[in-house]
Amino acid sequence: MARYDKYEPLSGGHRAPLAADWLEADLNKVIGVGLNGSGQVVKGAGNTGVIGALVLTKIVKAGKVVDVMQDGEIVEMNINHAGIVAGTNYYFDAAGALTAVVPASGVNGVRAGYTCEATRLIVRCGFTQGAGL
Repeated sequence: MARYDKYEPLSGGHRAPLAADWLEADLNKVIGVGLNGSGQVVKGAGNTGVIGALVLTKIVKAGKVVDVMQDGEIVEMNINHAGIVAGTNYYFDAAGALTAVVPASGVNGVRAGYTCEATRLIVRCGFTQGAGL
């Protein structure tokens, strides 16, 4: 069950309300999120592009304020993230999925961070432009 491990809420991310109910299918997974035009958290790019990672361990209703991680560590990823490999850079695609695929040249992508172990993602979200990362 993926969960936040090392996270400083004052400087490691920000808080914002969810735009929609969080679905059971997305529980315990690392999801890339952005903000919509109302400043609410949405799965995927939204208006801002993917700006951070969200891991929820229970169903949360729209309007609830959540912590969006931009700098920290997420552990126990082995259950819902098959194929995670230690020592690998990971990215969020526009839909919010975690992937090891570097964005194609000319395509905006967001570096999620890297794995120190196959079950631990060191989150260092940052904007990247194309393949020249």
